[in-house]
Amino acid sequence: MAESDSGARKSAAYPYSSGGWGSLRAVAGVLAQEKVPLKKSSVLLKQNKPDGFACVSCSWAKPADPHVFEFCESGAKATAWDLTAKRMTPQFFELHTVTQLCAWHDHDLEEAGRLTAPLRYDADTDKYLSVSWEEAFEEIGRELGALDPKRVVFYTSGRASLETSYMYQLFARMYGTNNLPDSSNMCHESSSVGLKEAIGAGVGTITLDDFEKTDLMFFFGQNVGTNSPRMLHQLQDARKRGVPIITFNPLREPGLLQFVNPQSPVEMLTPAHTVISTQYHQVKTGGDTAAILGICKAVIHADDRAIERGESRLLDVDFIEQHTAGFPAFAEYLRAVSWDDIERVAGLSRGDLEAAAEEYMRANAVIIHYGMGLTQHRQGVQNVRMLCNLLFLRGNIGKPGAGPSPVRGHSNVQGQRTVGITEKPELAPLDKLASQFGFDPPRDKGMNVVEAFEAMIEGKVSAVVNLGGNLVRSVPDRLRIEPAWQNLTLSVNVATKLNRSHLIHGKKSYILPCLSRIEVDTQASGAQAVSMEDSTGCIHGSRGVAEPASADARSEPFIIAELAKHTLGERSTIDWDRWRNDYAHVRDHIAETYPETFHDFNARMWTPGGFPRALPARERKWQTKSGKAEFCVPESIGEDPDMPERDPRSLRLMTLRSDSQFNTTIYKLDDRFRGISGNRMVILISKGDMERHGLAKGDHITLQTIAEDGFERRVAGLRIEPYDIPAGCIAGYYPECNPLLPLWHYAKESKVPGAKSIPVHIVEVNGTPRDR
Repeated sequence: MAESDSGARKSAAYPYSSGGWGSLRAVAGVLAQEKVPLKKSSVLLKQNKPDGFACVSCSWAKPADPHVFEFCESGAKATAWDLTAKRMTPQFFELHTVTQLCAWHDHDLEEAGRLTAPLRYDADTDKYLSVSWEEAFEEIGRELGALDPKRVVFYTSGRASLETSYMYQLFARMYGTNNLPDSSNMCHESSSVGLKEAIGAGVGTITLDDFEKTDLMFFFGQNVGTNSPRMLHQLQDARKRGVPIITFNPLREPGLLQFVNPQSPVEMLTPAHTVISTQYHQVKTGGDTAAILGICKAVIHADDRAIERGESRLLDVDFIEQHTAGFPAFAEYLRAVSWDDIERVAGLSRGDLEAAAEEYMRANAVIIHYGMGLTQHRQGVQNVRMLCNLLFLRGNIGKPGAGPSPVRGHSNVQGQRTVGITEKPELAPLDKLASQFGFDPPRDKGMNVVEAFEAMIEGKVSAVVNLGGNLVRSVPDRLRIEPAWQNLTLSVNVATKLNRSHLIHGKKSYILPCLSRIEVDTQASGAQAVSMEDSTGCIHGSRGVAEPASADARSEPFIIAELAKHTLGERSTIDWDRWRNDYAHVRDHIAETYPETFHDFNARMWTPGGFPRALPARERKWQTKSGKAEFCVPESIGEDPDMPERDPRSLRLMTLRSDSQFNTTIYKLDDRFRGISGNRMVILISKGDMERHGLAKGDHITLQTIAEDGFERRVAGLRIEPYDIPAGCIAGYYPECNPLLPLWHYAKESKVPGAKSIPVHIVEVNGTPRDR
């Protein structure tokens, strides 16, 4: 496919390059919206710098030699959101009942400002009322002490630092549970499982240095323009070196089409731009395994022909023989699978996939970037394994410029796993923790997010301690889960802003306001710093630079230390006060638990560009069952077992984020990249499907999930918008469409909710029921 036909063709919804003036206007707009004064906005100059703070949004890597403005539009929005001049004081809550606040839009709840004081729900008045920190800690400790630890869930969002996460998992395990679900369970758990099986490590293998050495990059299901825009700088540099970028994504996303660097005067003042994708293939939602198989099949076919002709092999035979297991079975599968099936499921032609394969066979070092477009499927783990298969064919792992690159979301979501946040006891160093701290950690498996909510619906969860995030809003089957959440004995929320999870509360509920990572954190020993792991497995220090929003807010490590003290009492063997007063002591213990990665932690945490975690797969050492990198034969070509493929009325819904959003946080109701303004209750659908279903632009529809489990899942009031998306596929916003996602519709093996492939019918158009 020619560049002019694929990468350079603009999105009809947003016919401009990503970045550029549009990005600058968006940053200026959010700073004004949040009333951030000019003096405070200068904090952005410290963002992602070695002597500053790590961005509170995405986890993309921090370079050793940063740009002057080492932040993107999304990161600036997240920073402005925390630096806002708006406050939610106890007086605000005296004026509003929880019932009244439940009627507010999610955007309005968070946009109202920063929380300033600890709060306790009062059932008599239906209000959150001010409570002292000591009272809150004593009461929560007493409540947790009276509960069965196996019925308590300790959830973590991806923002918590390495220090906080380490303290949190120790608290939970000393308390007596491995119920440590986190946001990874809902996004990249498929990577953690699939990569672990394939290469022996559940994370990607590339670093920023690999961008300078690669010959080719693939993108699968990752929208860099809104989810990790700083990565566009590395992509632009690679494109200027002539590195091809091949994209597989159902929607044409501006960030993967063209980029104007806001830091380049030439590009800002002229029509100059960089074409990002040299091939852009709009794979059908759920067709990723088929597409990858098509590329692999073309490579195997070319290699078979080379053998017949006595020519040089196209496969890296030495790598396959020395470092892999399972290749013969996969090769035979490829030879047998039909192009007709591949084309039908992928929604792409054989020619498209062979064009991608031709580029792959010309390259010596290849990186594959991917996101939740691959992981949030019933076959999410298989999708990840297929990417590894493709890399293995030509030895594209464990060498410079090559490897898998799962692009994570939250800024430390990968790191918290590194220091023990996991419900799987086999992944935590329990023996080491037992000897280090003199207690007997629980050895039974804990609950992940899906399992926690399954148990909650069954009345088997008594309490949730919610360390950040907006869990009620982010999970599937929300209309079934909200009543179960309200039956909890206790809900505890550590947060910077009010959100829906605080309003759909347990019978006893607390909101504990914490500092943002951006803010100066002063404890008894002085100003503190924390650390994060980025998406490339590098560890960075982070130091707050802004004045705290409230003198009554506390740091996350402080809050966890006090909760642990008041809950565990004399059972604890840890001097929580010492840890609370000086986080360097926490890092010393992390280094003792994980010496391979964290030796000399305090001395190395300010290394420019971060220091890398230990990862044997980078050196072609495979910690797998076979001791080698393992090929995988797919269970199926990738069709969703819950999707009625032959039913012409069915549609495949994928949920997505907007450019004015980070996870459940909504900065504005607009999505300028997709041409949407002032409304998120929108369905993007192809013009062909509009004709087939008798729809017109602006019609309002009701979608219903296709499921035979006795529950009716509907979302009404969704406005139709024509969009460039494959036939049979539609898209709607997360979390607005979450009620359509059944809790049981998750990836096999990883239990990641299948949010990128939900089978639905249109059951109502403009208020008129439609015969299904």
